[in-house]
Amino acid sequence: MSQVREEEGLRALEGRVGHAFADPSLLLLALTHISAVASGRGRHNSYQRLEFLGDRVLGLAVADMLYAAFPNADEGDLSRRLAGLVRRESCAEVALAWDVGAHLRLGDGEAQSGGRGKGAILADVCEAIIAAVFLDAGFAAASAVVAKGWEPMMRLPRLPLRDAKTALQEWAQARGRPTPVYAEICRSGPAHAPEFTIAVTVEGFGAADGMGSSKRAGEQAAASAFLAREADWSPAESGGDPS
Repeated sequence: MSQVREEEGLRALEGRVGHAFADPSLLLLALTHISAVASGRGRHNSYQRLEFLGDRVLGLAVADMLYAAFPNADEGDLSRRLAGLVRRESCAEVALAWDVGAHLRLGDGEAQSGGRGKGAILADVCEAIIAAVFLDAGFAAASAVVAKGWEPMMRLPRLPLRDAKTALQEWAQARGRPTPVYAEICRSGPAHAPEFTIAVTVEGFGAADGMGSSKRAGEQAAASAFLAREADWSPAESGGDPS
């Protein structure tokens, strides 16, 4: 890609993100995966440090947004909403909307293994971009970017206020059962796109299985399957006791 085309692409990316960088090198750093930097210099020349900062900026910005949007919500409700919005899957979804993958700086091996579409990388870069905006123009600018990217998800009740694992743990505790136990049954698929099958057991009940692209996603799917079978619980629920 020529320098002119790269600069045009980055300007378009800035438009989708909602921030024009006074220091474009911050955006370039946020797009640089450790595989693209010389050995031994990755942490300072890749997005890793920005990702650390961006995670904290995102959490504060979303918490502030939720506090203002839901004045009657209690602490538990706000905490559950926050957890759903700052999870890695949500960050990856925003990165996809920004079309970040096309602009990533990856090493040859990572690029050939599908790195531009990996959820983990997209989530990390999303947080790194938020940190880059924060360093470039302060919290107000970063908060505006977060509001643009996350408010639609905040307003759309497509995720349960309690995730399936939390709901299952509460369900088990209410019946005097020990904490549910999760176990990996198998792993399939290529290295860059694995599929995990997870089983969950609760004392006195049969196991339930679930599949996901990560162990965490598989555990959530297993918990959801268990609750659907034993408690008529649906992932579309937005609260209430799944008993």
